Amino acid sequence: MPFPAEQQIPTFPPPESESDESWVWSQIKAEAHRDADSEPALASFLYATILAHTSLARSLSFHLANKLCSSTLLSTLLYDLFLQTFSSFPSLLSAAVADLLATRHRDPACVSFSHCLLNYKGFLALQAHRVAHSLWSASRRPLALALHSRVADVFSVDIHPAARLGKGLLLDHATGVVIGETAVVGNNVSILHHVTLGGTGKAGGDRHPKIGDGVLIGAGATILGNVRIGEGAKIGAGSLVLIDVPTRTTAVGNPARLIGGKEAPSKLEDVPGESMDHTSFIFEWSDYII
Repeated sequence: MPFPAEQQIPTFPPPESESDESWVWSQIKAEAHRDADSEPALASFLYATILAHTSLARSLSFHLANKLCSSTLLSTLLYDLFLQTFSSFPSLLSAAVADLLATRHRDPACVSFSHCLLNYKGFLALQAHRVAHSLWSASRRPLALALHSRVADVFSVDIHPAARLGKGLLLDHATGVVIGETAVVGNNVSILHHVTLGGTGKAGGDRHPKIGDGVLIGAGATILGNVRIGEGAKIGAGSLVLIDVPTRTTAVGNPARLIGGKEAPSKLEDVPGESMDHTSFIFEWSDYII
């Protein structure tokens, strides 16, 4: 049957002034109506997770609670926890909206906002982490660690609740991402699967990487220690980074080296974390041909 006129979905992206929670929530509801009409097998699922709720906060809280609950950590408890946290800290919901927009814009496989909300485990892991971080900051550390453990079990994403993350983030595929306790990740950063932001041993203190705004970290990259990755830098897939990477440069290899050399590295013109350009450096790096 044709999609009702009142439920037509406006063209993406929206005007910048409308890039907010109400606009995104209206998109999600319209997409859910459309998908329920076209795929009746999903109608009850879409109603329970999206259409039965009056706000993005309630929908997200319900979905996270049902994803992360267990026989001893009940979904009703988690729902109340998530909703109370999102209600108490509006910036968390603003970050979730920024993550939805980032994922929809950067990932060509993301067909809709509702697809991201319901099915992208990287997105869901980020939102659960933000709640765990708020608990950690409020000295509710046993509950923060319990939530962190459930996120690792369910989504295969291990982000310590003390780690500080910005907004507009994309965890693409997300499986195997590890972010340590004292790590800091800026805004508009994109991180692929099996990335590690780790320490270098058993010493305590500030021991994890600091990732600037607009950074792109390719699949399987490992960044160890209290090193700084400058704004707009790119870390190639599979690279091992042990020292600082300057702003707007590309580091590739194991151990990683700067494209263009240490003394005069090539400078990037775009923002890799937003452009998602993984391979344009290849001819500067090597003439190896398979």
